[in-house]
Amino acid sequence: MRKSSHKDTEAEWYPLVFYDGVCGFCQRVVQFIIPRDRSAAFRFVAIQSETGSRLLRRYGLDPAELNTFVLLEQGRVYTRSTAGLRVLRRLDGAWPLLYAFIVVPRPLRDVVYRWIAANRYRFFGKSDSCMLPPPEVRERFLDT
Repeated sequence: MRKSSHKDTEAEWYPLVFYDGVCGFCQRVVQFIIPRDRSAAFRFVAIQSETGSRLLRRYGLDPAELNTFVLLEQGRVYTRSTAGLRVLRRLDGAWPLLYAFIVVPRPLRDVVYRWIAANRYRFFGKSDSCMLPPPEVRERFLDT
């Protein structure tokens, strides 16, 4: 059995947001979360990174087939709109009020999510590499 790295075990301590590191929209989502998460509760990892891929496989997800927002929180994996709403619930300001949309049946919420996901590169572009986080938040990223 292979030992887990220290960075892998951080996933057990903090809510972990997996994001598409080359997606302009996904990078903007991470940049949206950071200043609204003043308690620094969230950690981030690119799906394409070694750590991100390894953790996703550990939780039964195939990183090569993944085109969704993923949140790992207290040992449970959440995807799509549920992941997004659970993140909003923990942010500062009025954002937690949007968690009320959790009462909308997931298939309906995910229709909107899938449409955005299917068009994210067309609307927001695609970069050649993952974003480099600023030094003041770099420790919140598992693979930098």
